[in-house]
Amino acid sequence: MLQVPDPPAPGDVHVVALPLTTRFRGLTVRETLLVRGPSGWGEWAAFAEYDDAEATRWLAACYEASHGAWSSVPAGTRVPVNATVPAVPAADVPGVLARFPGCTTAKVKVAEPGQSLADDVARVAAVRDALGPSGSVRVDANAGWSDEQAVDALRALAAFGLEYAEQPVAGVDGLARLRVALARAGVDVPVAADEVVRRASDPLAVARAGAADVVVVKAAPLGGVAALVALARELRDAYGVLVTVSSALESSVGLAAGAVAAAALGDGRAAGLGTAALLAGDVTGSPLLPRDGAVDVRRVTPDAALLEDRAAPPERQAWWRERLARVHGLLAAQGGSSS
Repeated sequence: MLQVPDPPAPGDVHVVALPLTTRFRGLTVRETLLVRGPSGWGEWAAFAEYDDAEATRWLAACYEASHGAWSSVPAGTRVPVNATVPAVPAADVPGVLARFPGCTTAKVKVAEPGQSLADDVARVAAVRDALGPSGSVRVDANAGWSDEQAVDALRALAAFGLEYAEQPVAGVDGLARLRVALARAGVDVPVAADEVVRRASDPLAVARAGAADVVVVKAAPLGGVAALVALARELRDAYGVLVTVSSALESSVGLAAGAVAAAALGDGRAAGLGTAALLAGDVTGSPLLPRDGAVDVRRVTPDAALLEDRAAPPERQAWWRERLARVHGLLAAQGGSSS
């Protein structure tokens, strides 16, 4: 377990606001906090809706990167990644995929508030057309459907040969019910869990309940690379559940942790770590962008000029720094535990 370091000095903390190329998860700007430590840089990007207790795991992951150690990987290691397609009109799909050169797997956002199933079908059809029959298509509903809506939607989307549907409904019980409902309806679409793992006090509950074929794991919400790798191996070895490593829409600093974790698992599955392509501005001139369908596994050091250029407004700086003080104190009181 990583010992919680002393609070970072003010000069080692940078709060940035990174513009997105298109709206994603309801955001047009991604705010995040970066910490410089003796091991390098860490990122704390817990979304604003996470309370202080939930955000402790994200901070533990940040400190693991900035003050701890990661599993070593050979120089030149790369991990395959998927393209990520926001809830854009179907006509915009080719332009989005062009930002993910060489990617043969795509994750497509569906169930966007204010959009219809017809919009989802058109978007997924455009992705299938672009990838061809040999490409892999995943859809992600972010728990946006009811049980009935999920069955109807996945019946329609199954025609495009889905690898899986990520978090189609809310809750572990909801996923378990949906798997039964899909089987009864003759809809052959594997179910993946995301939110019920990264926001859970017991990440293995979904596997014990038989509620998912795939579990999406992210380093920051789980407490870091070591915690992710341990959970992923248990899911895979003890429960036979496949694992996809993904991002939490971080800068390239945070994406580096996910890439290390994916390389450590070494299963060759396309990870959701190409999301630097969704940023209109990053904190480094050498971002972890997809190239030939993969990203490099390496630490990322921000550029001082970009940290200054991307600095969040003063009121947001204050909000993040006050939040950091609270959550650091909570994490220290837990003795470094992120559970």
